[in-house]
Amino acid sequence: MSAKNSILLYFLLLLCSGLPESTRAQENPESDPADTKRMLVFTKTNGFRHTSIETGVAVLSEFAEQEGVLMDHTEDSLQFNDVNLSKYQLVIFLSTTGDVLGTDQEKAFKNFVEGGGAFMGIHAATDTEYDWPWYGELVGAYFESHPEQQEAELLVTNLEHPATTHMSPSWRHYDEWYNFKNINPNIEILIRLNEKSYQGGKNGNNHPIAWFHENLGGRAFYTGLGHTEATFKNPVFREHLLGGLRYCLERE
Repeated sequence: MSAKNSILLYFLLLLCSGLPESTRAQENPESDPADTKRMLVFTKTNGFRHTSIETGVAVLSEFAEQEGVLMDHTEDSLQFNDVNLSKYQLVIFLSTTGDVLGTDQEKAFKNFVEGGGAFMGIHAATDTEYDWPWYGELVGAYFESHPEQQEAELLVTNLEHPATTHMSPSWRHYDEWYNFKNINPNIEILIRLNEKSYQGGKNGNNHPIAWFHENLGGRAFYTGLGHTEATFKNPVFREHLLGGLRYCLERE
């Protein structure tokens, strides 16, 4: 091989290695796109914006790489259309707030879930789309209020779910604890808060903080943890989040 051809080959290899993982997978003729899961992380806010969002995106990206899942991240609600959503098996609302989807986008997202697409909501996903009852049913409840951040006792009611198998039946964690309204009676509760262990709880003895269901077509998982950046560095929470991801992608 001539020196000129060797240099050309070197730069071609360098170019290919620098492509984003999703592009490399799509352009590799030996890969099968049908076997590759893909998820969309949505972080649009139309209200309070959590400083932990960027940390959460980084953690989810780490998990996606670990699990061999292709991940896209957007704050563009126009990405919620039938054609684009058909590429994904999972959509994650990471601390979204307020009204983040228009009428056409809501219809496309509803079609996605009713067609079997999975949904994961993290923390402020319950502080989203208050005027869309279907979304309230999907996410499982709406945020109502919260006291100051503090440590609380969490009571695990299901130790067999991928998001909780690593947990002790009772453990303590520092976070921002949501009080909820319009709680969907059909959710399967994974973790409850012990309101006697902290100040400001308003849901009584039945205060869910993480749950799942399969009532609307696809799998749905929600965790109320995740307000602080430190939470995304907590190994118990990280395993909780990864277990929820695996559940949504049917990898448990």
